Amino acid sequence: MPVLPWVDDPFAEAMRTGSGPLWLRRSDGGRVELEVERWCAPAGGADLPLLRRCLLAGQPVLDIGCGPGRLVTELLALGVPALGVDVTRAAVARTAGMGGAALCRSVFERVPGEGRWGTALLADGNLGIGGDPDALLRRTAQLLAPGGTLLVEVEPAEVDERLTVRVEGPDGRSGPEFAWARLGAAATARRAAAQGLAEADRWSSHGRRFLALTRR
Repeated sequence: MPVLPWVDDPFAEAMRTGSGPLWLRRSDGGRVELEVERWCAPAGGADLPLLRRCLLAGQPVLDIGCGPGRLVTELLALGVPALGVDVTRAAVARTAGMGGAALCRSVFERVPGEGRWGTALLADGNLGIGGDPDALLRRTAQLLAPGGTLLVEVEPAEVDERLTVRVEGPDGRSGPEFAWARLGAAATARRAAAQGLAEADRWSSHGRRFLALTRR
């Protein structure tokens, strides 16, 4: 069996315990901290304007890379139909334990309701999934209904980079290498436009930055 990132590395254990710290260790030696405690806590801060937009849209929401499920769980509590997808079984189990709904699979596999989702979320750095933002944005556009909206969190800085990283735990143990990406607002809007997603809005909250993109 192949060793998989987010599955056979410290991230899976963090999803079981709800605690970090964890980092993405770059091939150049730098590292980016993963906000495990925030992800495992109830929704708050910059999550609230994001959730408010989902509520106002009144459409079913697909949370891509839902992690431990705080957004899915809160949406369901607000009466908004929501489903998460995540490759980490422990994250999906934690989502279910909180009362959320999630499937353990990649967004590039078959997803229920393809082409009919009113809203999709890419929060918490999930624009980096697969290390190919063009492919991910194209896939997300396929999942949305015409006129549907992607709410995507971008980097605060204007970056556009592809990385090779590993998930690293506090004891120095790390998982396999995998491709990742980091994009700011300008690069995201430009790449999204090429995939049929037009920028409708952008905003910042609590040090986090977001775009709303509409499927044409």
